[in-house]
Amino acid sequence: MKGKFWISTLVMMVGMSTLAGCGSISNTNQNMSQIENPVEKVKIQVFIAASLKNAMTTVQKDYKEIHPEVEIVFNADSSRTLQTQIEEGASCDVFFSAAMKQMNALTEEGLVEEDTNEKLLENKVVLIKPIGEQTKVTGFENVTEASNIVLAREDVPAGTYAREIFTNLGNIDDVKSMEINEGANVTAVLAAVSEGSNEVGVVYATDAASVKDKVEIIAEAPVEALASPVIYPVACIKNEEASEAEHEAAQEFVKYLSTNEAMKVFEKYGFVRYNP
Repeated sequence: MKGKFWISTLVMMVGMSTLAGCGSISNTNQNMSQIENPVEKVKIQVFIAASLKNAMTTVQKDYKEIHPEVEIVFNADSSRTLQTQIEEGASCDVFFSAAMKQMNALTEEGLVEEDTNEKLLENKVVLIKPIGEQTKVTGFENVTEASNIVLAREDVPAGTYAREIFTNLGNIDDVKSMEINEGANVTAVLAAVSEGSNEVGVVYATDAASVKDKVEIIAEAPVEALASPVIYPVACIKNEEASEAEHEAAQEFVKYLSTNEAMKVFEKYGFVRYNP
């Protein structure tokens, strides 16, 4: 009996050892599988209007925490410049414009992915001056009281809006006779006023809010002076250079931009969700 007991014990020990060995093999196989099939890292090219840069940088950080496998590369400039780059074949997965005009043009040219175009944000156009500096200007109506003014180029959304406002107020000719400094984009306009190079300038409310220690808002553009709200649309761009994984990542990122989490960031920087 004693011999049988030790034989049974030995058999049980061998069995347990075998099972443990199988478990080790199973775990090893699983770990090897994870190494052989890691989460695919992708890079997406996101073209954004210059006025979106601060907000989108924060959005990018938040998104990275959720999707560490996605690298987002920004190209920030005027919407008109970005439109031209896309038309000329630049590798772009997502376009976030500061105006409908540029997005509509790309849509008509067949460069926008269907069912991805969304009117997402709204902004305001404001007249600013360097903080602490004196000016006789009290609004868009008497802007010619300033010794000079800085505006974004006419083909840039911020510049287009500014000229539309002055045209509808009836003082565009007087404005054109002023000393005008033209900035390549709204960021350049903001810098010119911040540095005190120009007495007044026209930017978006969100831009003024980003450097409120350097500039002061004189007035917000009268509602009747703009034919339509300042809308920021976003969409995926047809990119033949993108892989299927990159294409899917771009679509997911565009969807994320309309979530409550992303919208909280945009609102922090002065944007509001577009509400038709």
